[in-house]
Amino acid sequence: MQYTAGMTANRSDALILGGGVIGLSCALALLRAGVTSVRVLERGAPGCGASHGNCGTLTPSHAIPLSVPGVPWKALRWMTQRDAPLYVNPRYDGERWRWLLGFARRCNARDADRAALARCAILQGSHALLPQWLAEEGIECEYACTGTLYVYRDARAFETDCADVEWLRRLGLAAEILDGDAVSAMESALLPGVVGGILHPDDAQLRPDRLVEGLARRVRERGGIIEEGADVEGFTLGDRRIDRVRTSRGEYAGDRIVMALGAWSPRVARQLGLRLPMQPGKGYSITTSRPDPCPQRALVLREAGVCVTAWGSGFRLGSTMEFSGYDDTLNRTRLDALRRGARKYLRAPFGDETHEEWWGWRPMCVDEVPLIGPSARFGNLLLATGHGMMGVSMSAATGGMIAASIGGAPSALDSSPYSPSRFGL
Repeated sequence: MQYTAGMTANRSDALILGGGVIGLSCALALLRAGVTSVRVLERGAPGCGASHGNCGTLTPSHAIPLSVPGVPWKALRWMTQRDAPLYVNPRYDGERWRWLLGFARRCNARDADRAALARCAILQGSHALLPQWLAEEGIECEYACTGTLYVYRDARAFETDCADVEWLRRLGLAAEILDGDAVSAMESALLPGVVGGILHPDDAQLRPDRLVEGLARRVRERGGIIEEGADVEGFTLGDRRIDRVRTSRGEYAGDRIVMALGAWSPRVARQLGLRLPMQPGKGYSITTSRPDPCPQRALVLREAGVCVTAWGSGFRLGSTMEFSGYDDTLNRTRLDALRRGARKYLRAPFGDETHEEWWGWRPMCVDEVPLIGPSARFGNLLLATGHGMMGVSMSAATGGMIAASIGGAPSALDSSPYSPSRFGL
């Protein structure tokens, strides 16, 4: 089959592997940039993975990475606590432990600062771009820029985190330190006993499943194709190129191929001889009806490690991080920890009706900076993966960088901090 312009049979100008929020954002950005032939391959339905049940927050405030000094020691202490906010399964897994050692080596001030700068740039880029997309594409997902409020019941934890406010301000991010009375006055849904809070006024929230539904709809309406039930099974390789992608629905080809498979990226990339420095980090959430009283904005119940998001259509408790490899079981201990944490902070910790109990794998890159851009190993392969807990928050800017790379136009962001070449990929 010879390639001409546009889409012929199973060949496309841009073939995107993965139909989560990152893959769909790349597809929409390419279509908006004028690429006429875009096809997305998704093993399930669009957004069925980590894009579905996350907390739905857009958080420039999360620019500071998890890999700060002291975190490895916390993780070791928590290893025996299956309900800890950060849990590492002690069962031996060579790949997971190599990743954890690499992560631990980066838990120093220099590497953390480098990661924070890169994360801040892409988070702010997406924060500016996504609302524009929502308005121009007519996507309704209960978007609201109401900020995120970190809530503390322990004075020592509050004092420790207040030290990070200056770091955020150096990055150009707004953060306000509040005393307990101010926090309680701001959020009547909180129980007494709050000692303080940190408000991140520029953060926003949305309903992630509706975002993904809207992205998928607009990709199709703009002429893109989404192939559901197309599980990637292998590749046919040419001279430093990927000639064909073999799937459960047949073979597909693309002038450019974008790997946006989230936590599955390392397993698929291994078939190309690429070892992506990533591990799946399992997160959990519980979605209920709206409680009464209901928070007015996204909350982080800091000591419990619980994120709270309230929409007009529902209410979600989420977060936690579990490194257990590709274990696909639902750990009810961790769901119970979400409920228990909410009870310590909220007058009405959840609604009367439970809509969903969920878990999903986040694609955690060892340096907590996503892999975005061309591969040095294959001339027509680009990566868009490794966004960790920030997939929704980084989605629009990621799509913009991929579109700029394929279209040849300059990117609004300096793409070098995210380049796969930093790991020889």
